[in-house]
Amino acid sequence: MPVNRNALIRYRTIDSCLQNRRRLWTLDDLIDACSEALYEYQGIDSGVSRRTVQADIEMMRSNKLGYEAPIIVVDKKYYTYADKGYSITNIPINNQDLQVLGEVAGLLQQFKGFSHFADISEMVTRLEDKIYSQKTHSVPVVDFEKNDNLKGLEWIEIIRKGIVAKRTMCITYQSFKAREASSFCFSGYLLKEYRNRWFVLGVAHVRNKPLLTLALDRIQAVEMHDDDYIENTSIDLATYYNDVLGVTKSPGQRDTTIIFWVDKANAPYVITKPLHHTQKLLREEAEGLLFSIKVIMNFELERELLGFGAKLKVISPRILVKQIKQQLQKTLAHYVTDSPIPHGKNLSNLLNE
Repeated sequence: MPVNRNALIRYRTIDSCLQNRRRLWTLDDLIDACSEALYEYQGIDSGVSRRTVQADIEMMRSNKLGYEAPIIVVDKKYYTYADKGYSITNIPINNQDLQVLGEVAGLLQQFKGFSHFADISEMVTRLEDKIYSQKTHSVPVVDFEKNDNLKGLEWIEIIRKGIVAKRTMCITYQSFKAREASSFCFSGYLLKEYRNRWFVLGVAHVRNKPLLTLALDRIQAVEMHDDDYIENTSIDLATYYNDVLGVTKSPGQRDTTIIFWVDKANAPYVITKPLHHTQKLLREEAEGLLFSIKVIMNFELERELLGFGAKLKVISPRILVKQIKQQLQKTLAHYVTDSPIPHGKNLSNLLNE
C-alpha cells in the first residue's frame, strides 16, 4: 500500500514519541509533535487535525502497512507501546519494499566503476546483502562494521538539515571532561565520521567565534535558533581533515613528518592498510621497515601508534617519542602495581553486579 511522504513523517514521529517512555503522551501531544515535524521537514504550517492523527494510530495498529503496532491507551488518556522495545523501524521489509529496493540497487549498480561515485560500492553491497537476507530469510553473508550501542545518531538528520539550510542551532553539549552540560548557538559546516563515531564541525556563537568539532554522542539536545548563521569564509571543507588522523585539530596547527619503524612480520599490514594517505616507505631493513606520514600530532595519532605495541617504534620527532614513552611507562605501571579492582571484590563479583 503506497504511503505519501507526509503520512510517513507522521508515522515516524508518533513512533519516536511512543518510544520515549520518559514522558506521557496524550493525543494532543502527538498532534503537536506531528505538526512540528511536518513544519520542519515539509514547511507545512497548517498543523495536523485530530482526526488525521487518530487515523494514523489506527493505521499503525493495523496490518495494512505491516506495522501491527501494539499501541495502547493508559488511564484512558496516555498513548504508549505495550511492548517497550517495539518500533516500526524494526519490522521486516515487505515484498513491495524489497521490489523497490531491488530497483534502487539496480540503478546504483550502473554507477559502480565511475570515479566520481567511488564511495557508492559499499552502499550497493550493503543494500544487495540486505535484500538477499530478507528474500531468503537467511543470515547476511556480508558483516559490516557496526556499533549497535552508538549514541548520537538521532542528531545526524537535524544537524544535516541545519547545515544545508544554513540555520543556526542551539546545542546542549557536555564533553567527557565537563562536569555539567552547557548550551550555546552553533553554525554547523560539516558532518564527519571517524571509526563509527560522528562529529560536526562548526563555529560556536561565543566570544572569538571558536571553530569546534563536537561529538554527536555528547550532544543532549539540538534546536533551530533565530540567531544569524555565521557563513564559512575561511575553511576548505573538502581538505580540512586531510592533514590529520581522526578529528582532533586546532586552527593554526601545522603538520609534522612522523617517522616510525614496524617489524618485518607486521609491516605488510601497514603497507596494505596505510595509517594515513601521506604514508611513504622510506627504507627496508633486515628486521623491519621504516615509514613516514605527514600529519598533525593529536590524541588519535598517539592511540593509533600505541595500538601496535612492541611491533612499532616511533623514531621522530623527539616530542612524540617522549609522549609515547610516557604513555608506555604509565601502561607498564598498571601491570607492576596492585590491581585497580576495588578492595574486597574479585572479578566474579564485578561481573555479577
